[in-house]
Amino acid sequence: MKKTTKPLRFLYIFPLAIAGALTFLAGLGVLKRPDLAACDALYQQPVGTDGKIVIIGIDQQALEAYGPYQEWCREGIARTLDILNADPGSRPAAIGIDVLFGGETASGADQALAEAARRGGNVITACAAGFETGFAETDSGFVHRNLLMTAFEEPYPALKDATKQGHINAMLDKDGILRHHLLYFDLPDKTRIPSLALALAAQYQENLGLLPVNSYGFWYLPYSKTPGDFEIRSIAKVLEGEDPASYFRDKIVLIGPCAAGLQDSYFTSIDHARQMYGVEYQANAIQAILDGNYKREAGDGIQLAALFLLLLAAFAAFWRRRVRTSTVLWLALCAGWVLLCKGLYETGWVLHVLWVPAGVTVLYAGCLAANYIQAALERQRVTRTFQRYVAPEIVSELMGADPAAMKLGGKKCDVAVLFVDIRGFTAMSEELGPEQVVAILNQYLTLTTKCVMDFHGTLDKFVGDCTMAFWNAPLPQEDYVMLACRAAMAMAEGAKPLAEQLMAKHKHTVSFGIGVHTGPAVIGNIGAPMRMDYTAIGDTVNTAARLESHAPAGTIYISRAVADALAGRIAATPLKDPPQLKGKSAGFEILTLDAIL
Repeated sequence: MKKTTKPLRFLYIFPLAIAGALTFLAGLGVLKRPDLAACDALYQQPVGTDGKIVIIGIDQQALEAYGPYQEWCREGIARTLDILNADPGSRPAAIGIDVLFGGETASGADQALAEAARRGGNVITACAAGFETGFAETDSGFVHRNLLMTAFEEPYPALKDATKQGHINAMLDKDGILRHHLLYFDLPDKTRIPSLALALAAQYQENLGLLPVNSYGFWYLPYSKTPGDFEIRSIAKVLEGEDPASYFRDKIVLIGPCAAGLQDSYFTSIDHARQMYGVEYQANAIQAILDGNYKREAGDGIQLAALFLLLLAAFAAFWRRRVRTSTVLWLALCAGWVLLCKGLYETGWVLHVLWVPAGVTVLYAGCLAANYIQAALERQRVTRTFQRYVAPEIVSELMGADPAAMKLGGKKCDVAVLFVDIRGFTAMSEELGPEQVVAILNQYLTLTTKCVMDFHGTLDKFVGDCTMAFWNAPLPQEDYVMLACRAAMAMAEGAKPLAEQLMAKHKHTVSFGIGVHTGPAVIGNIGAPMRMDYTAIGDTVNTAARLESHAPAGTIYISRAVADALAGRIAATPLKDPPQLKGKSAGFEILTLDAIL
């Protein structure tokens, strides 16, 4: 069996590693706080209610009228219960007291409150438990529990006997936000204690059904109202008769603190900026239970698996894509996930809103950066390669062109081809030392290269002391035949001072023989996969080489095709007795290029 190649291994391993790493980080809880905030913003929106829940608040007005609430609270609530339940035909369906009366007092207010609750028969009072994380002793030994009960406080005996109880524990998430409702907990003797909200809802409506809770009894609470939106009536107005008892007929009445100084308020998932009174939190829980608005939080395992698969898909979507395409896909994935979360929430499922958009965004940015770096490295590689062939101006134009221009497979196009050779170099090299010969050759080749580059030609190759160049490829050029002739004239002129220096130094002189021809040729990468040249081949190239081979020292031979292409712009003299070029019929016209007009 063939071994997997390194690029193929990379193709599979790299996206798996990236998707796995992002999924692992999400599972560790790196995104927990921002994800919770995103879920709150998307899911928790106020909705209309039917007004079946009314709050009687121990508010600032009552405190100003009666003084500190500890001094009058038991007596005041007892009187309130009697007022609300005075008429059997207009009494509330259920009354919940969101105040924990744990200890007995020396006054008769305790008995008054218990008797008023007993007479009403529709009162739910508060109890509360203390919890912490720790180890609990069981029949099989000690086990660790995240919700270990350490204390339990209930109403004083007379009030307990006269009422049903529901706990008022408000359990904050780790970021200090109240998102969940502890629907119930079990005492050590297996007695199940419902929440105040559940007990009131059960008093109001039978057959509530099973609510979706986790293993600790917690339930994700969909809030209906923001702080201050539930109807709140001051207990002072009820006691003074300003709010008639008939107003509360068949409703659920909650009595509890509604003043800032009573320290019963929380930041909730529906509003991070304003605190909600505990009694309002209970009202929200009752409303959700009665509406059957039950939300289930999807398991993290399923969501992490979905995240991993979506990240793999996102990687495939972003890798080596154009920025515009990647951006559209990124927006579509993020927006699509948010819409999916919102849609599933309406059907009763709660998903992590931020996991997928955050992971997809990291992949999007990473792939854009990787694509950019890869493109930049490829651009540098191609630039370095072509700078050995063409002038920098052509390289810049080529690298900024459409990708189709980067296809270097063979293509046929019209070009101007120039060959230049050093006359007298062989004889001189036999008399001078190797170092001197190489130094002189480099001077002449530097001159020919500079002339080709100055006139935007493509330097094809050096063959000994001969230089080949062509124009109009790899990119089309305007007036490419003239550019070739200008380069030839520059070479001829530049060779003169070099010849003078050579004569003064070595008592030898050399000069150029140059040939220029224009016509069709095949241009492209030619050779073998492990070694190729970007070159031109064809009859046009052969003809230019043969013109150069017959050109005397200091002379530029051009073909009639070149002269016709530049008619009126150059001075050229036809040869009276032109040499016979190999492969050409008699009468092939050759001219000397004398000047550019």
